[in-house]
This record gives sequence, structure tokens and C-alpha cells, in this order.
Amino acid sequence: MVPCLDMAGPVLEASVDDKRGVSFAAGAGFLRISELVGGFALLFWRIVVRIVPPRFDARELKVNLYKMGVKSLPIVAVTALFTGAIMVIQAAPLITRYQAHGLIGWGAGFGTLREIGPLLTALMISGRVGANNAAELGTMVVTEQIDAMRTMAIDPVNYLIAPRFIAVVITLFISTLVADALALFGAAYSCGPLLGIEPRVFYNGLTAGLLNFGDVAHGLIKSVFFGAMIGLSSCYFGTNVSGGAPGVGRAVNATVVVSAASIFVLDYFISFLAA
Repeated sequence: MVPCLDMAGPVLEASVDDKRGVSFAAGAGFLRISELVGGFALLFWRIVVRIVPPRFDARELKVNLYKMGVKSLPIVAVTALFTGAIMVIQAAPLITRYQAHGLIGWGAGFGTLREIGPLLTALMISGRVGANNAAELGTMVVTEQIDAMRTMAIDPVNYLIAPRFIAVVITLFISTLVADALALFGAAYSCGPLLGIEPRVFYNGLTAGLLNFGDVAHGLIKSVFFGAMIGLSSCYFGTNVSGGAPGVGRAVNATVVVSAASIFVLDYFISFLAA
């Protein structure tokens, strides 16, 4: 019996240590999430008080709208055109089986306007604009440019963060409009080679009354929330870089991961509330 008791002691201590390790990891994770949510909320409030009334740099806003919006149009256009074509490919077997050619426009339009358009556009903007914004701000922190601005009594939120946040939101809103139009265009002109359906039949199904402005507004509302989350993520992680050049890489990685995860979470809740 004694050897058994001697062996049980280390096993019991190990199980207690494991429980403590799990509890410590859970507590540390909760604190990290709380710090992240609190940091986002504080940064958002600091941006809001610069927007109402307007106290941000308008010239910086125009520069960022060009960098983020105009330069993102090619990748948004390519993504949207092929997204529309892919939706027709996926719908082709069902449409052919039931000979429901008149519904192809409604089906493609419903999925594109409410879900696929804003979601894929947000992910593309997150990968291109969000990552680039975090890298730029992180480099400014590492090279002490932001500290130099504070020394010269220039508020970094007024000059850098608020214009970039607004530019991301506007960029995603307009990009979603463009992506919706191009995706439907790509779907309409993919119906001929794939299903033998003329674009006129596609557009008739799109405008037959099954879709309304509420479907368009649903996707556009999502784009505003997605843009706000991308802007917050990139600005927060970019301005909280530490550890030199490797820290900039970690900030970019965190921006892309948190933005993508937040987009899907927001997409779920907005769709649930609007259902």
C-alpha cells in the first residue's frame, strides 16, 4: 500500500498543477480579450470626438481615400466579376434540374447584395488596406515619428488616425456598391455560356419585385460596420507596436486576423437581427 501512496502523491500534484495551468491560461486569455475590447472602445471614442465636430485633417483624408479607395478598385473589380460568375456556376445544376431560369437573377442578386458582396469586399479590403495601414502606423511608431508629432503639439489622432478610420469606412462602403454592380454584371453575362440564358432574362428576374431596396441597404449597413472594425483594428494594432521591426509584422498579422474574425462575428449578429 505504501508504494501506491507514494506514487499517488506526484500524480495528484501534477493534476493540481494542470488545473492551475488551465485556469491561468483562461484568465490570461480573458484579460487579453478585455484589454483588446477596452482599447478598441477607447480608440473609437477618441475618433468620434474628432469627427463631431470635425477636427481631423481633411487633406490627409483625401490622400488616404486615394490610396485606400482608388487603388483598391482593380482587385475589388476582379473579385466581384468572378464572384458573380461563381454564383451562377454553383446555381447551374439546380436551375437546370427544375428549369427555373427566371429565378436565376433573384437568386444571384439576393445572395450577392445581402451577403457575398459586402463580405468578400470586406475581406479583400482588410487584406490590402487594413494590413497596409497597420504597417504604416507601426513603422511610424518604431521610427518615433508619432512621438515627434506629439513633441510639436500635433495630435496623432487628428492628423493620422481619424482620417484613416474615416477613409476605410468610406472606401468599404463605395467598394461594396461597385462590387455588387460588377458581381451582378458578371453573373448576368455568365448565364449565356453556362445555362444558355440571355442577360435580359437575368435582369428581368433581378427586377421582378422579389428584391427591394432593403436587400441593398442590408449589405451596405454591413459594409459600414465592417469598415469601422477594419479601421479600428488597423489603427489600434498599428499604434501599439512594440519590439521594433518584428513588432510591425506582429501588428499586421493581428490586424488581419482580428479584422477577419470580427467581420464574420458582426455578419452573424447583423444577419440575425435583420432576419
